[in-house]
This record gives sequence, structure tokens and C-alpha cells, in this order.
Amino acid sequence: MNRIILIVLGTVVVVGGILAFDAMYTVHQTQHALILQFGRYVRTESNPGLHFKKPFLESVEYFENRLLDLDPPAQEVVLADQKRVNVDAFVRYKIVKPLEFKKKAVTQTNFLQDFGGRLNAAVRAEVGQILLGDMLSDKREDVMERITNQMKSQAADFGIEVVDVRIGRTDLPPATSQAVYNRMRSERIEQAVKLRSEGAKVKAEIQANADRERTVILAGARRTSQILRGEGEGLKTRLLNDAFGKDVEFFGFYRSMEAYGEALGAGTTMVLSPDSEFFRYFRNLGGKNPINK
Repeated sequence: MNRIILIVLGTVVVVGGILAFDAMYTVHQTQHALILQFGRYVRTESNPGLHFKKPFLESVEYFENRLLDLDPPAQEVVLADQKRVNVDAFVRYKIVKPLEFKKKAVTQTNFLQDFGGRLNAAVRAEVGQILLGDMLSDKREDVMERITNQMKSQAADFGIEVVDVRIGRTDLPPATSQAVYNRMRSERIEQAVKLRSEGAKVKAEIQANADRERTVILAGARRTSQILRGEGEGLKTRLLNDAFGKDVEFFGFYRSMEAYGEALGAGTTMVLSPDSEFFRYFRNLGGKNPINK
């Protein structure tokens, strides 16, 4: 009898433990808990901590309530100027209504495909209206704002809140990259040729002005030189005339020396006889010309 009682009590304890274990569930700070009874919605529990449900009758599904990223694959977009670019966009969102999210998305994979497709469609529609240069300017922010507004208007259907939409990388396909490079290279070459032409023109003008100024300066210098030379020759002549008037013999000696200097030049050797006319001014220590004695 006691053995039967022990078996019954043990069974009750085990069954009670199983029921208690299945009746308890924990909600973390980063989660929503959706309580379902045979697949039908019962309630949503978002407060963190230990909670209870009907054992075996109710089930729990968890959904994240923190900030999540949706990053679909990059896509090729045709711009308004018919250029092609690879655009990589992503969206940050939060699940605020897990029941609506479950009804619309069913699973996380379905949500990524559905909402990710809508994101790519919005990106194609907005980016396709601008030029390639606009993607590198302030207009990029305007495009992202318009895409964000579109995605926010569709977020309520999924029970989510769109926090931000960003365009990550914007790459050119290889063919487009080569075409853009060739165009930029041609523009740079054309600009370089233009700058060299303008530089050569400026150089020619500066050279012409410099040559003109040089000619004027040289002409003025020659004129001044000739004037000074003339004045010097006149002064020299006056001094020589004064010297001639004061000492005729010395003037004759000086003129002879000057003539010999001009005739012989530097480095010339001349052999003269002691009776040469060259020494006639040295025969008389008084400096008198012996011919005039």
C-alpha cells in the first residue's frame, strides 16, 4: 500500500514539474513574446522577466525589439543620364507590433524578401531620376530622405518602425567605369592643352614686352654712353690742349707714348736701336727734345 502511494506521489510530482516547467517562460529585454493558443493570438508580452502561460495549451514565439538591419543584395540602377551604377542600400528598423509582423511577414526570411524587394524598388525609382554627378553631391541626402519616407509609409503594414535608410556603396560597373575614366581623361587632356596654349600666349606676351623693354633700355644706355663718351673725349681734348699749351715737349712725348701703345698692344716685343727716335726723349734728362736744341 505504501509503495502504491509513493508511486502516485512521484507521478504527481513529475507531472506537476512538467506542467510548471511548460507554464513558465522568460522574456528578455531585447524581445517581444507572442502568446498563441493553438495558433490563435492570445496576447503580447514585452515586459522582461519570468511569465506564465497555460501549459501545453499555449505556445510562445519570440521577436526582436532592438534595432535591426535589412541589407538586401546590391542592384544595378540606370540613372537619368543612362549611366549604370551598382547601388547598395540598407534599412534600420524595429518590430513594434509582433502580431502584425507575424501576419504579414510570416517568417524572417519572407520579410527580408518582401520588404527588401520594396526597398530596392524605391531605390530604383528615386536614384533613376538623378544624374551620376548628383550621387556625389548634396542631392544624395535628398534621395535618401525620399526613400526613407516611402519605406516609413509601408512599414505599418509589417508592424515595424523604419528608423533610417542609407545608401551604402555606389559603384560603377566595369564598362561604365572605363567609359567615365576615358571621358575624364579626355577632359583633362583638353584642359591641359588649353592651359598650355594660354601659357604659351602669356609667355609670348611677356617675352615680347621684355624684348621691347630691353631694346628701349639698351637704346637709352647706348645714347647715354655716347653722350658720356663724347663728353669724355671733349674733356680729354681740352685737357690735352691745356697740357700742350703749357709744355709742348711733354705733350709730344705723351702723344708718342700713346701712339706706340696703340700700335703695339699688349704682349708685343719690339727691338729698337739706341739711336731710335723712340729714345729721343730719354737722351736729355731735362726732358727737352734734342732735335729742338
